[in-house]
Amino acid sequence: MSFILGRGEFEPQHEFVLPPWINLDFGWIDLSVNKAVVYLLVGAAITILLGIWTMRFGLSLRPSKRQTTGESIYELVYTQMAESSLPHMKAIRTWFPYIAALFLFIWVVNMIGFIPLPISDEHFTIAGVELPTWGIYAATANLSVALSLALMTFFVTHVEGVRYNGTRKYVKSWIPAGVPKFLVGPIFVLELISQFMRLISLSVRLFANMLAGHMLILVFIGLIFIFETAALAIIAVPVATIIYIFEVAIVVTIQAFVFALLTAIYLGGAIEPDH
Repeated sequence: MSFILGRGEFEPQHEFVLPPWINLDFGWIDLSVNKAVVYLLVGAAITILLGIWTMRFGLSLRPSKRQTTGESIYELVYTQMAESSLPHMKAIRTWFPYIAALFLFIWVVNMIGFIPLPISDEHFTIAGVELPTWGIYAATANLSVALSLALMTFFVTHVEGVRYNGTRKYVKSWIPAGVPKFLVGPIFVLELISQFMRLISLSVRLFANMLAGHMLILVFIGLIFIFETAALAIIAVPVATIIYIFEVAIVVTIQAFVFALLTAIYLGGAIEPDH
């Protein structure tokens, strides 16, 4: 959602258009850099810096606020996600870094989606100088981004399941013990569908929640420009502000937590199906 700065019109459909900034189209593979990609790169850089800032420098027996923050994040991911979902210490040591990085990355990308940044396709002019429009945009409100993150979890889950159990045992674990032979086929098909439903569930949950928050803010602020009356600001601005605070204070963290937690649960179930 772009703030109206130096713009004389309101066209919300532009919020869903992502023209390529750097065209990298290789036939059926499109690796072009657009606004969503830039936000992901910014999010990755901030995630790395956040990890270094909280966990690498200034560690002491009398922790500072920075160290306390880092330790709190570590404790949250370790106890609430990795330790409670993964079946043994070897699995925890292997997958804790991935789960922690996933949680932090999604949280950071969600959070910067509510911080006005000059990353935009549109520009305005001040004193003859063309500058990018400041706005908020959630990369995770793009289904392609959420689906890519879900595909990572989907892939590593099944690879790890096969690595720990072998292909035959892992696939066989999808069928409950004692099932009559004539039900094995239908149950296997249903289980196969449920595995792909995990992929859809992970991506759509993140995408829909982040999109809904931004759309509500956009709609309420947009009413002022659609009806071209400042009187609506009395209602629209407070409501949009409440939604903004709710999204930043609650939804951003919950969505990152749920995505990382489900990843840990799926990994734990694949590594030790009877766990």
